[in-house]
Amino acid sequence: MSDERQRRWRLLLGGAAGEMGGLGADDERRDGALTALYGGGDGGSGDGKRTAGLGNSNPVLHRWLGDVRTYFPTSVVQVMQRDAVERLGLNKLLLEPELLSTVEPDVRLVGTLVSLSKAIPARTRETARAVVRKVVEEVERKLADRLLAAVHGAIDRSRRTRRPRLSDVDWATTIRANLKNYQPAQKTVVVGDLIGRQRRSRTASLRDVVLLVDQSGSMAESVVYSAVFGAVLASIRAVDTKLVVFDTEVVDLTETLDDPVDVLFSTQLGGGTDINRAVAYGQSLIKRPADSVMVLISDLFEGGVAGELLRRVRELVASGVTVVVLLALSDSGAPAYDHELAARLSELGAPAFACTPDRFPDLLAAALRRDDVAAWAEEAGMAVGR
Repeated sequence: MSDERQRRWRLLLGGAAGEMGGLGADDERRDGALTALYGGGDGGSGDGKRTAGLGNSNPVLHRWLGDVRTYFPTSVVQVMQRDAVERLGLNKLLLEPELLSTVEPDVRLVGTLVSLSKAIPARTRETARAVVRKVVEEVERKLADRLLAAVHGAIDRSRRTRRPRLSDVDWATTIRANLKNYQPAQKTVVVGDLIGRQRRSRTASLRDVVLLVDQSGSMAESVVYSAVFGAVLASIRAVDTKLVVFDTEVVDLTETLDDPVDVLFSTQLGGGTDINRAVAYGQSLIKRPADSVMVLISDLFEGGVAGELLRRVRELVASGVTVVVLLALSDSGAPAYDHELAARLSELGAPAFACTPDRFPDLLAAALRRDDVAAWAEEAGMAVGR
């Protein structure tokens, strides 16, 4: 085989490569990093079992982290770090500042950090917050402008009225809407409908958005994205945003929305789930049903009373609230979820499906415009209530 092909097989097989051939200095370091985490064939054990280990000393971990960042692309580094924590139980990667400062941040790492937040020692907390903030700012950079544009566009459309005051007429939109009434002989447009924007009090919001976020362990990525989106929505004066997280208890984090990092470190990932209790609290926040959107983000494994949950959702939909159930708000797709409960909620008019973060702005805009969200999701290729 070619030298390059032999090199790749040698790296893939590790210690099981036998007499396949030697490696250059850089490849030796790559091979060492892979072997330390995934083992190399029988790892010298003689029994055919793979072995792995990064030792217990900080210098060994430091060197390994440095090697993987040097010799592998970022996406691979993130996978190897996660595997190191999961396969080898190296939570110390996340609990010591000198080690944590060398990791490659990503959303899943943030979820792990948040789940360990109560165990993080004082000397590491600022480093942990810095890692989380880096990821949060990256998510905001990618998605905040899209969310703002989508929400403002939806609000502008919802504010239009066919009976505006003269000073509130949107003349450009009015003329476009009445071009069908153009009179060639008179060279004029006969205006049948005046289109303008409704006047509202400067202090009054036009829409209310309630985000109910399941903080069970499987929803970690969804919690991260929800905190960022909640903070962005809180900056829009035309939208009154509430953020509520829940397990068997319900915690209103609306007051911390000015800083999504504070939101995340106020959550407690893991534990049971009482969705009915969370929806009951969300229902108590609804003051203007026809102008309200409730987004429930949960895998729907209900530990409370499912019958009561369905009754509450039926009441919310009947009152005019737009209710959407997201089985996940993450790039990883839908986790395991209760298919039967998802289908029953969809039948009640609360469509249930997984949504990636990049589609969430368009989803929320559709909900704010009171479009058919189920139809929007089907058109976007998302399986609703299945």
